[in-house]
Amino acid sequence: MNDRKRNIDPELLEILVCPMTRTPLIHDADKGELVSEAAGLAYPIRNGVPVMLVEEARKLDDRR
Repeated sequence: MNDRKRNIDPELLEILVCPMTRTPLIHDADKGELVSEAAGLAYPIRNGVPVMLVEEARKLDDRR
């Protein structure tokens, strides 16, 4: 299974929040990211582990 398409544990997703805004995140399995609409950031998931560092996040308007 492609790591980018790996599902994140629903219980983990329930407790994770954006470190900048403390708002819930949306899992984008196709891009392998956790999205914070409030902050306009997408946090990567690497090897099945969410990287919850603002400096590692992609701005939502970025085209990567």
